[in-house]
Amino acid sequence: MVNTTTTAGLIGVVLLARHGDRTGYYQDPATYNSTQAYITPLGEQQEYELGSFLRDTYLNCDSPSFIQNISTDVANINQLAVRADAGGGNVILNSAYALLQGLYPSTKKSEITLANGTTVVPPLGGYQYIPVESLEFWQSPSLTSWMDCEYFVDHLDRIYVSSAFLNMSSRAAPFLTALKPYLGSVSNNFTNMWNIYDHVNVQYTYNKTYYENLPPTFLQQARYYSDWLQRTIFTDSVQNGVGQIPIRTLLPEVIWALGNMTKPSNQVKINIQEIDYKPFISLFNVTNATVTDPEIAGTVNYASVVALELSQNSQGQHEVSMKFKNGTQDSQFRQLKMFGNTSITLDSFIHQLFWTTINSTVNWCFSCNQTIYRGCSVFNFSNDPFLHGYGTGYTG
Repeated sequence: MVNTTTTAGLIGVVLLARHGDRTGYYQDPATYNSTQAYITPLGEQQEYELGSFLRDTYLNCDSPSFIQNISTDVANINQLAVRADAGGGNVILNSAYALLQGLYPSTKKSEITLANGTTVVPPLGGYQYIPVESLEFWQSPSLTSWMDCEYFVDHLDRIYVSSAFLNMSSRAAPFLTALKPYLGSVSNNFTNMWNIYDHVNVQYTYNKTYYENLPPTFLQQARYYSDWLQRTIFTDSVQNGVGQIPIRTLLPEVIWALGNMTKPSNQVKINIQEIDYKPFISLFNVTNATVTDPEIAGTVNYASVVALELSQNSQGQHEVSMKFKNGTQDSQFRQLKMFGNTSITLDSFIHQLFWTTINSTVNWCFSCNQTIYRGCSVFNFSNDPFLHGYGTGYTG
């Protein structure tokens, strides 16, 4: 079935989706470089359910968010653009595949008839194989822009000596002391708060003895302090600050995708970016969404999704609206405000955010004071007075 309505519904949507539940995942507090992790059956189910929710939202003809002219049962791969971070044990890439199983489930309608009259149904009852662009760490910094970024490391160093950090560390100290027997070899230093929470959460989910013995509120307290640290690290006092770098390198794709959807020649209706939690924190901060919804400022849950919906108003202007579903905790989208408005014109969206973006590898190299890794060695910065902060006074 294809939606042929042209006077109502959405033109398209860009979706930022967090991966599902995974195995333990260590991030170096000094750099936020990370180790590998792998998706779990729980994570696969979370992503499948997210895909089913998105199907009900955007591919259901009775939904107010039904996307115009989209194929609803058999996937038209020309209408879909899916990209996923392929690093870290493929947890994010495999999450994208699980989401797509829910978005376009198996159907015998995907059968084909050969020239000799034979009918062929794909395996698994008509499984739909939707292409996913996998972005490796070494290919582009777009989805992992904080890694190997020297100015981001400087940002971390400043946070760890700030009065806000030291005060929160002091406040958390009694709890971290009490938690120590439940951490095994994990350091209980407050800089390590992400790994502390991750350890507690993974053990609480999969270790029955741990689940039965962890004192009440310890998991919630660990989440509280981890959330505080993550939103401190992945935000900044200015829109183009290095703390916002996870979304600054992703926004060019978002802006391009939304702009492309306005063109008559465009076929893509749904653009999916499968990512980790960091860009969500930066996005909510850079759009001022947390001003009216402060509770979204922390780490989003597994299988969370932000939808940037594109529509056209009665004056013919293209508008963007931002909605958010916080994993399985939320049964429906909640409307967020960007810059104080539930929707803004696409032109305004671009005007407010494009100047903050990092839209190429060479710009990332410059913005991160990186001259060697991630492709930066091919660029000649030897005569650039601004690299390394010279000439600007800026060092991070």
